[in-house]
Amino acid sequence: MSFLLRGDWIRGISIRQPYAACILAGPKTVENRPTPWRPGWVLLHASKTVDQPALRVPLIGRTIRGRELVTGVVVGVARITDCHQDPEGSPPCSEWAHPGAWHLVLADVQELPLPIPARGQVVPWKPTPDLVAQVLQQLPDFRP
Repeated sequence: MSFLLRGDWIRGISIRQPYAACILAGPKTVENRPTPWRPGWVLLHASKTVDQPALRVPLIGRTIRGRELVTGVVVGVARITDCHQDPEGSPPCSEWAHPGAWHLVLADVQELPLPIPARGQVVPWKPTPDLVAQVLQQLPDFRP
């Protein structure tokens, strides 16, 4: 089995909607987490739950306008380029950053044409070889 299909180079990150849609739309380049994550590639997984109060936040509403909020599926890939906390008393690194959280800085976001059903987890998770193969099939020009 090839290195790419084994999935040793990528992990899954489960993100509630509408935040996953905000990442795919482009403006949300920071994901907030309670613990630090390593830099590297991640499958973007839209969790089965939707944060209903977040739908009323103007920044989020503008960002997701016209997007379907799919759940329980892998919707894309991204690369974590940095993981940090803002120094106490300093302004947030992004309008999406929460104080006190670890900020995963995301880059190279690529949306899948067809979301792939998958189970996610709160912690970083290792995708199955079959899931990685399905993702790579939809992104033929992707090179990690």
